[in-house]
Amino acid sequence: MSGKKYFKLIAENRKAFFDYHILETFKAGIELLGSEVKSLRLGRVNLKDSFARLESGQILLYNMHISPYEKARSGLDPLRKRKLLLNRAEMKKLYGKVAEKGLTLVPLKLYFEGDWAKIDLAVGKAKKKFEKRTKLRKEAVEKEVEREFKEKLLK
Repeated sequence: MSGKKYFKLIAENRKAFFDYHILETFKAGIELLGSEVKSLRLGRVNLKDSFARLESGQILLYNMHISPYEKARSGLDPLRKRKLLLNRAEMKKLYGKVAEKGLTLVPLKLYFEGDWAKIDLAVGKAKKKFEKRTKLRKEAVEKEVEREFKEKLLK
């Protein structure tokens, strides 16, 4: 068997980069049921409004929508909370980080690494409204400058 690991990106939470300052990321496993894994392989998942919380010694992921697999018999709740799997040292580190005021655990990416579903979890600080607006203005100005530069090159 070759040493190459299979990697497949399933979903990405692009909105998290817009809404949060990402301070640190962690890779975690995710506890799933059989039909959920099949839905993930089909890419039927949404991370948009999901977040993680530390509760009773565990890290739980909320609001990650996994559409039910059509051929599955059991009707699982698509928005149920799911346990994230991290080693003890990483969990202690996260407890310390999230204890600080204003820091949140946000999922960034969901992917398969080998046969295992993994999630990139970030410690983020929410951006203020004016920070988001200034970022949008800056991107618009950069786009306009780039557009004008291309026009001058083509002439």
